[in-house]
Amino acid sequence: MSDYHRNWQPGGCWFFTHVLHNRHGNDLLVRYVDELRETVRHIRYQHPFQIHGWVVLPDHLHCLISLPEGDVDYALRWRLIKTRFSKAIPKNENIDNVRLQRGERGIWQRRYWEHTIRDQQDFNNHMDYIHINPLKHGLVQRVQDWPYSTFHRCVERGGYPIDWADAVNADLLSYRD
Repeated sequence: MSDYHRNWQPGGCWFFTHVLHNRHGNDLLVRYVDELRETVRHIRYQHPFQIHGWVVLPDHLHCLISLPEGDVDYALRWRLIKTRFSKAIPKNENIDNVRLQRGERGIWQRRYWEHTIRDQQDFNNHMDYIHINPLKHGLVQRVQDWPYSTFHRCVERGGYPIDWADAVNADLLSYRD
């Protein structure tokens, strides 16, 4: 069995990537974005966390969140989000025998990418990565055109100009999922 090392930093800030099980050609997350939003709202009410940045793409999502002081259990939140979202959408995905035997849906990859934010520059880099992702994947011509992102909220709060990344920054686009 693999030994996954997680950084359990109380009240920490993390960047996450969660990917659909059958990623390629799958638009499930944007097709059911309202169910995803409601799921996140519900879980945040039960188990608070702060959303700094979030982007939902057709087949994966990225986010930057912080937990309350003294709290380390982001794994619980993700398990609840994935479970509740999976129950909220129709059952029409192909489910392999292993998942079927375990009573699982075929929605999400089991594992996820998690990175503990080290400092302000690391935070800024991950916020930029989150917001440029739809442009990087060719989903839009301008970051501001992607509706499933906290970019617009960040613009309203003065964190980005509305035309941020219109002149594409090659360094930002060189990041990989």
